[in-house]
Amino acid sequence: MSTERANATETDEPGGTNEAIGAGGADDGGDASDLDGEDLVLGYPNAPEPVIDGESLAAEPGAVTALVGPNGSGKSTLLKGLANQISPDGGSVLVDGQDVHSMDTKALARKLGLLSQESTSPSSISVDELVYHGRYPHRGFFEQTTEEDARAVEQAIELAGCGHLRDREVGSLSGGQKQLAWIAMVLAQDTDVLLLDEPTTFLDLHHQMEVMEIIETLRDESDVTVVVVLHDIEQAARLADRMVALKDGEIRACGAPEAIVTEELLADVFRIDAEVVDTERGPQVTPIRARHEDTE
Repeated sequence: MSTERANATETDEPGGTNEAIGAGGADDGGDASDLDGEDLVLGYPNAPEPVIDGESLAAEPGAVTALVGPNGSGKSTLLKGLANQISPDGGSVLVDGQDVHSMDTKALARKLGLLSQESTSPSSISVDELVYHGRYPHRGFFEQTTEEDARAVEQAIELAGCGHLRDREVGSLSGGQKQLAWIAMVLAQDTDVLLLDEPTTFLDLHHQMEVMEIIETLRDESDVTVVVVLHDIEQAARLADRMVALKDGEIRACGAPEAIVTEELLADVFRIDAEVVDTERGPQVTPIRARHEDTE
């Protein structure tokens, strides 16, 4: 993972992107939250043109929405815009109808959580301490942790399957183990909306499957609205209730996985010839060749 910090608001907390967006939702009733990006224009200060220019996205409440597309298609930029990590040059992001820019940091942090590729923490902190940091939006700066905090941490560690790591220092963990610890932290934040930026990238198959099982459990057993960026289109199709395909900053298609993962879309968006076969576990994709300008 890279070590960039973005929009950190609690300088003594680890992982700027996580803490700035992190937690809450336990006291908002049982209904899943709406997350809507409307006519979003998103870019970076030194870029001549926006990456996302006037696109809209509505995440299905209580379901998993997967953002897919080739490198440079704008997936992570769109996710950062939804997470209020990038201020839009146009359009708005609404959580349950409220513009995120009108919410103070902790109020937003109790509604919307982000697991970024850019998470960092002191190497000497333990996994248990890291997960407890996820509870910061639920208490004042000088307040002690409560029984509610302890229950949330225990549930998060259990769901992330990292109880055997809780006394280990984060710096001693493998990449896959660190990812589970960070997931436990963002789960402890107990948000209504959870945004995950490529949570399986660089992980071995075992840890990829563990991460996917965590997301599946959230979908099946909670009211959390999940938006996840994934590189592996088969993983996305297996995991998601709805997929959004991007290319060159534009949303080219959105819908159920079986409607999105087609040979035509793979040719248009991913520029590959492939065979797609529907199976009980979702579309199976067999890449055949890369498409080049003279074959299009």
